[in-house]
Amino acid sequence: MFWDPPPTIDREPATGAVLLTGIPGSGKSTVAAALAARFQRSAHVEVDGLQGLIVSGGRWPSMTQDAEADRQIFLRARNACLLAGSFLAAGFLPVLDDVVVRRAHLDFYRTTLTAGPLHVVVLAPGPAVAWQRNLAREKALTTDWSPLDEAMHSELAHQGIWIDNAKQSVEETVEEILSATGLTHLASASPSKSATATATSLSPRPPAPASSE
Repeated sequence: MFWDPPPTIDREPATGAVLLTGIPGSGKSTVAAALAARFQRSAHVEVDGLQGLIVSGGRWPSMTQDAEADRQIFLRARNACLLAGSFLAAGFLPVLDDVVVRRAHLDFYRTTLTAGPLHVVVLAPGPAVAWQRNLAREKALTTDWSPLDEAMHSELAHQGIWIDNAKQSVEETVEEILSATGLTHLASASPSKSATATATSLSPRPPAPASSE
């Protein structure tokens, strides 16, 4: 591999980005990966994975007030936007997933990720369903994050696209997202091996609780 000159990285930019949010257990990461796999060029940016890159001094969100943990929520959001903007400029449609339940957090994403349109999708299966899904995980969370559902409905009620995915399969949720965002024309009819191979997932699962606010 010899490059002289180096290859041009950026090309025709992707048409936008998708931010999937919801409380822990709502299905964000699973749906985001499946959604990304539907596009010819895409990237799955799992924001928890960015938090997991911190070797020392990392503070995961908790239900108690923690100014440093709150600062790191916005740090990883900024890093996610930088990464998504880079992918977008190179022609890869980024699909981000993060727990965003506060309006200030969502506004930060909107003002920081400006390389293309940002489609905000809120997965809202309800706290009871989210908790049952959490219990079915290999590493179930021990913290009850259900109070975030009320905060999310209070602060984001009229923001983005809301989907009740309590009784939907992953594929049904993906189809609804494609239709609601207008991205259907860019997606393959079903996840293909080539699309799955092309989709990039940044998700080194940290041995820590899922994020929240």
